[in-house]
Amino acid sequence: MNEQTIETPRNHNRLIGRLLLAVAVSAAFGFALVPLYDTLCRVSGLNGKTFSRGGLAAGDEKPVDHVDRTRLVTVEFTGTVMPGLPWEMRPLQTSVDLHPGEMQQVAFLVRNTTDRPITGQAVPSVTPGQAAQYFHKIECFCFTQQTLGPGEAREMPLMFIVKPELDADVRTITLSYAFFEVPAAPAPTRKDGRT
Repeated sequence: MNEQTIETPRNHNRLIGRLLLAVAVSAAFGFALVPLYDTLCRVSGLNGKTFSRGGLAAGDEKPVDHVDRTRLVTVEFTGTVMPGLPWEMRPLQTSVDLHPGEMQQVAFLVRNTTDRPITGQAVPSVTPGQAAQYFHKIECFCFTQQTLGPGEAREMPLMFIVKPELDADVRTITLSYAFFEVPAAPAPTRKDGRT
């Protein structure tokens, strides 16, 4: 005689609770990946992330003291909006030619396509990776989170210098931005457990 296991509502409730916990942990991990990935790439130079040496903020580094007029470098710009962020993004210039050491300013156009305010964070990447340490952003929308109102479009400036110490074999640099949605902060919880 075979014994059959009888599922009880208590077992179902326990399983549902575990599944909901797994979903919540997975969602939290997904939101934590963006800053963790960005930090890892900045520290290691992985994936061409730009960073500042010696713990200085990007605007605090020593300015370039000369321009190398003997050569030109082409800087190309691309932008991506990650899945789940209902924005549109494009560079207003797809590329610029510059002498290393020259300051350049360009802009990206970003638009919120929804009827609600949304906050996003841009994460930069430079290709080829060895050029990242010579790409110095002076002013960049990627330094802070950006909040766009419903249907709002905004030109976001980028001011940068490619340092003259860049290897002479590097003639083209691609600067890419990926915009991620920043999750809204949870409402504060009162002492009685309500929000």
